[in-house]
Amino acid sequence: MERLIIISGASRGLGFALAKQLIKPDTLLVSIARSNNSELAALCHQANATYHYINADLARPQGTELATQQLSDLCAQHQNLAHYYLINNAGTVAPMAQAHQLDDPKAIAQALQLNIGSLMSLSACFLAHTPPEADRRILNISSGAGRGAVPGWGVYGATKAAVDYFTQTLALEQPNVRSAALAPGVIDTDMQASIRQTDSDYFPNRERFISLHQNQQLASATYTAEQIARYLTNDAFGQKTIDDIRHYF
Repeated sequence: MERLIIISGASRGLGFALAKQLIKPDTLLVSIARSNNSELAALCHQANATYHYINADLARPQGTELATQQLSDLCAQHQNLAHYYLINNAGTVAPMAQAHQLDDPKAIAQALQLNIGSLMSLSACFLAHTPPEADRRILNISSGAGRGAVPGWGVYGATKAAVDYFTQTLALEQPNVRSAALAPGVIDTDMQASIRQTDSDYFPNRERFISLHQNQQLASATYTAEQIARYLTNDAFGQKTIDDIRHYF
């Protein structure tokens, strides 16, 4: 075994598509999610890769703590590998609402915890429990929404802006760890379906996303994952801390 790859939110959407792209015989693939994807486990078995599932709700501090405890134990058992990759992919676009409508503190707190809090905790665990002499890489899935304001995405955009800032800080503090915050573009996933179903009073840009879907202008999760997997494993990964995968295809 040569590689340990950890992916949060790997049970569906972009995370699942990324996991499928990164399965190789020399890989221990760790999925952190609320549900186990049996197809992912079967694909690892077929490819003679090792699969490990950590059942955790990263939108809750207790779930994140459970995940980091299990992850630290797992890393302690695999200290002699050449490559360690962490992909912080788990996230939510909810709650979608304009500033005067953000009246659900619990939903806001869960989004903050999932989109940025759990990312920080998993990164800290990864840094503390993987060998510094190895090839270590952290890929944080960000968004263009964190780089330009979008009405109705005050919470989502704020968390993604925080992802970018944290990644820049990480790059300064850990120069020997390759890291990047990557915007993946607009992808045809369940998140996009949720966006299209949101009342336009809460998300004024709804019609734009409906149009993108109707005109088949959404990138497929599989195609985007192919590009991101190539990006992550490239020798140049980490040279640009704030990045966008659409710059490469």
